[in-house]
Amino acid sequence: MEACCDHKQDKTSSGLKKVVIVGSPNVGKSLLFNHFTGRYVTVANYPGTTVEVSRGKAKIDGVSFEVIDTPGIYSFSPLTEEEGVARRILFKEKPSLVIHLVDAKNLERLLPLTLQLIEAAFPTILVLNMMDEARRLRIGIHQKALTQDLGIPVLETVLTTGEGLKELKTAVRHLTGLEAESPSLRGTTVNYDGRAPVSLEGALARIGESLAGEYPISKRSLSLLLLKGDEEVRSLVKKQEPLVLEIAEALASELKNHLQAPLEFEIASSLKRRAARISENVCRTKKRSWRSDVRSGRWGEFLSRLTMNPLTGFPILFFVLYGGLYQFVGVFGAGTVVDFLEGTVFEGFLNPFFVKVFSRILPWPLLQDLFVGEYGMLTLGVRYAVALILPIVTFYFAVFAVIEDTGYLPRLAMLLDRTFKKIGLSGRAVIPMVLGFGCDTMATMVTRTLPTVRERIISTLLLSLAIPCSAQLGVIFAVLAGHDRALLLWAFVVGLVFLFIGFLTAQILPGERPSFYMELPPLRWPKISHVLTKTYVRVKWYFTEVLPLFIVASALIWLGQLTGLFGFLIRGLAVPVRAIGLPAEAASIFLMGFFRRDYGAAGLYDLVSKGRLDGVQMLVACVALTLFLPCIAQFLMNVKERGWKTGVGISIFILFFSFGFAFVLNQILVRLGAVL
Repeated sequence: MEACCDHKQDKTSSGLKKVVIVGSPNVGKSLLFNHFTGRYVTVANYPGTTVEVSRGKAKIDGVSFEVIDTPGIYSFSPLTEEEGVARRILFKEKPSLVIHLVDAKNLERLLPLTLQLIEAAFPTILVLNMMDEARRLRIGIHQKALTQDLGIPVLETVLTTGEGLKELKTAVRHLTGLEAESPSLRGTTVNYDGRAPVSLEGALARIGESLAGEYPISKRSLSLLLLKGDEEVRSLVKKQEPLVLEIAEALASELKNHLQAPLEFEIASSLKRRAARISENVCRTKKRSWRSDVRSGRWGEFLSRLTMNPLTGFPILFFVLYGGLYQFVGVFGAGTVVDFLEGTVFEGFLNPFFVKVFSRILPWPLLQDLFVGEYGMLTLGVRYAVALILPIVTFYFAVFAVIEDTGYLPRLAMLLDRTFKKIGLSGRAVIPMVLGFGCDTMATMVTRTLPTVRERIISTLLLSLAIPCSAQLGVIFAVLAGHDRALLLWAFVVGLVFLFIGFLTAQILPGERPSFYMELPPLRWPKISHVLTKTYVRVKWYFTEVLPLFIVASALIWLGQLTGLFGFLIRGLAVPVRAIGLPAEAASIFLMGFFRRDYGAAGLYDLVSKGRLDGVQMLVACVALTLFLPCIAQFLMNVKERGWKTGVGISIFILFFSFGFAFVLNQILVRLGAVL
């Protein structure tokens, strides 16, 4: 991540006109940003927030611009931290042009933000993206009529193919050369009186007449936000004109006494009615049903409904998990490929070669152990990283890239939203949870996108406790392959812990029931080039991180053995390990798991391959290791994101819970005489 702060950004972009891209999630903002800048530019969090903002430079017809890609936003009244940051950028960056990018298929739902941008006097251009999908769904949009209704330029694009991009760049170059008050950039306004029994427009006019200060948005838009009680705007006006704030508060109180519905609802309703009238005027859509989707060959829409319907969505999810994770990652990746690399390549050729070479060049057995001993950097560290972990994460990232490219991930969020609300989360938390199956450390960072502190704490706890990373998951699949009952029991037990601990945490932590909304991109066939590129980039990132850590971990274990510290820790862990029914030598896999979860999982694979565990012990070991302490990297990320008290508290709870739960599980299986 490339860090930079406010003054640094101002210096690099001095004298450049700013083009700000806004819109809801999943409409192509990042793709448009990349088309403009030609590269990804990731900066540090927006000041005072945990939300990242991307900036870059674009050159159109020899003129340079600074382009800012904002987080997803639906309205000027922010509900999430991302929306708050997007609005703050609009208020503080003084853009020469705002590009409002929308999904052409959902024009009516996204138009209210366009109306708010126009009303705030931002020089705005509306870009209807995904026009190919709108045409395929027989949605026709009268571009000239929409331009006339809104009073701002309207363009159509298909950013995935580049259609309309040339025209958009030309428009950006032209419009940024105009003055903000140019007639071509003046747009429509909304009549907020609507069905209200009192005059909202009168209140807006009175506040607007009282405002005399300099503000980043129009007086009308500012007056509207004051009536709604927007804290950020109230603070802004209070610094300059406290008397105006008193007038606004008095008018808002008077309006609330006469309105049947909340003031915010009346304002939102007026925006929606105006958007509906515009949409009705410019859009022509043929009504569809699932039967017509099937008859006309629109299988994407039909399948989309199936993925989100609980009756069909959960069987589809099971198929994805079974076929994608178990068969492809677990059986083929962690089984066939790992067996070949670990058994044939390393055990059969490389390890004997390394031992032979180092026994000749290093006459000291102590140093030989550092490189080619039982925990040697080459015979263990490199072997674990290359033969066990690399193929597993490669196959996992390939599956994840396919899921991501098809558009299935947001549908999975919609499917699980109701279940997640029982554990204090919303469907939005599906994204960090799914990412956790790749890397829990990275997923913990992504919990920043969750709207409340309560949801971030719950998701961080569950990621640390019950979400195995890709390498750990793959090894567990490989260990339990051929033991179907044990595998099903492991999945059931870990899933039960996930839901139970999530439910208890949601009851303990105060907070309101989370809300959830998400834009649904269309289902698409994944592009092989996209899947391969994403897989390569992620595997490269993961491997360059994991290989040095595995080598360092091997060296630390060697040093620990040399000093006796490793043996001391192993003896300490052997007590709870024996209590859960495992041999004392299994203590080392838990210690290694603290360095990295996948490192410990690889140690478990070694233990099983030597035939040291029976079926019950394998199940107990897999459950205990899954629930065991997060690795050092994840622990540090927990502390960074949630603070010392919460980060350390989570780890202490997990340490005792993992062994305590494994002890109870082992006792139940032994008393039942289970054979797995």
